[in-house]
Amino acid sequence: MSKRQVWAVIALVTVSAWSAVMAVFGQTTAVAAVVPSVILMVEQVGVTLAGGESRRTRAGSGAAGSAPGAEGGDEERAG
Repeated sequence: MSKRQVWAVIALVTVSAWSAVMAVFGQTTAVAAVVPSVILMVEQVGVTLAGGESRRTRAGSGAAGSAPGAEGGDEERAG
């Protein structure tokens, strides 16, 4: 395992443990607020461990500048 992968696993374990401790102490609202971040982190750790690119990176590669209708107003110019 590379250093990057080790740090990703350490971060995942730390956040998971912290969420469990907060749930034990009855801070379910705080845990619920953290859930979206934890889901994103789990995806990022999975991508790091797999050594690939995330869905967001693949979808955004070079597509931002060449999106159809990106300049807008084309409908008015056509007629």
